[in-house]
Amino acid sequence: MIQPAEHFDAIAIGAGPFNLGFAALTDGLDDLEVAVLEAGEEFIWHPGMMLPGTHLQVPFMADLVTMADPTSKHSFLNYLKEKQRLYPFYIREDFYALREEYSNYLAWAAENIRSVRFGHRVLEADYRDGTYQLSVLTAAGLTRFTADKLVLGTGTQPYLPPVITPEAQASGKVLHSSDYAFHRERILSPRAPGSSPHVAAVLGSGQSAAEVFLDLLRSLPAEDHLVWATRSERYFPLEYTKLTLEMTSPEYIDHFHSLPMDQRDVLSAEQKGLYKGINADLINEIHEELYQRSVNGAANVHLRTGCAATSVDADSDYLAIRLRHERTGEDLEFLADNLVMATGYRASTPDFLEGISQRIDYLPDGRFNVDREYSIGLDQDIFVQNAELHTHGFTAPDLGMGAYRNSVIINRLAGREVYPVEQRIAFQKFGAAELTGLPTSANASARA
Repeated sequence: MIQPAEHFDAIAIGAGPFNLGFAALTDGLDDLEVAVLEAGEEFIWHPGMMLPGTHLQVPFMADLVTMADPTSKHSFLNYLKEKQRLYPFYIREDFYALREEYSNYLAWAAENIRSVRFGHRVLEADYRDGTYQLSVLTAAGLTRFTADKLVLGTGTQPYLPPVITPEAQASGKVLHSSDYAFHRERILSPRAPGSSPHVAAVLGSGQSAAEVFLDLLRSLPAEDHLVWATRSERYFPLEYTKLTLEMTSPEYIDHFHSLPMDQRDVLSAEQKGLYKGINADLINEIHEELYQRSVNGAANVHLRTGCAATSVDADSDYLAIRLRHERTGEDLEFLADNLVMATGYRASTPDFLEGISQRIDYLPDGRFNVDREYSIGLDQDIFVQNAELHTHGFTAPDLGMGAYRNSVIINRLAGREVYPVEQRIAFQKFGAAELTGLPTSANASARA
């Protein structure tokens, strides 16, 4: 039997880092009653990529709350204090938290915020009588929630390109990097005596590809073969210079959002290296490992750039992989025992949105038309987290901008300034801002 509905000012759907930040920053607000609904039974953050020694690519201050409210009890530093790890972290003198420790922090925060509800799967959404009506499946059965506004944080899904045949997918030898840790032991299992050397391959050129490659490089026996191929022209480092980091700013979002959609798409394609590149230290670690292996002769390691996968098929006990070098048009073919696809993630539209699709503003191509303050609702009552790459630029997936976006959303929900929002933080100006005080041809005569 469906239980009577609980009503909230806002319901956030999905409990990833961004909606957890929303929960943390609304915790304790007297004039805003919210719920955060998560289908999973517990908090899990990229468990398949919890490799030893991996760390965030942003400083620890890119936690749930600090950039909006440094005094919040839900900060990473307060987590360390409660776990009696603050001094060890201080002595470590490293701004980049280990990925595992950051995941533990997120789980700790989720457990301590009353609005977060696990095991709540939203099945349907409708709009009636001026409120959003949600049908939600829980362990106790089907229940209902109503809300004046929604915040969507349902995340992205692992992407596998269509070149992988159904037979290859069914073989169990092709996996996405997001599942690597679950299959690592199998991939590294010793080969049978007298059998041919194993071949493992990694396709992709971002941080995940590099982390998986280095782990395999350090773990596979020297006689086995390891292939790392990417369609990119090189293994791009993550752009991390200070003036580039200024682009993760409110004023750059203003500039990007003001551009025509076709120009935004061009910029987004050009800016992938700003958020999809490899940490420079990790590139150096890989090179050092390759160098050490080379001391006693050439290693069975094969790095190829500019090569796109054109087919991945199952061939008896192996995978048959074909690459094409996009500059020369030449084909490369080889057999592999296992293939890790570090091919990123794609946004998908949750099925439950179908019932309220008429209340959502879409672009002609079907993407969300996200306004400057993160709403996609025709009545500015539906907000998105990390679904605005095409409208707000590469800041969308940036953990460091999560607290900023939540501040904007929360201020809009509350109708007041709950959290002060910075308007300008960069030394540079974006767009054709006037060069104040400089001489021009119009005032040249006055200078004579």
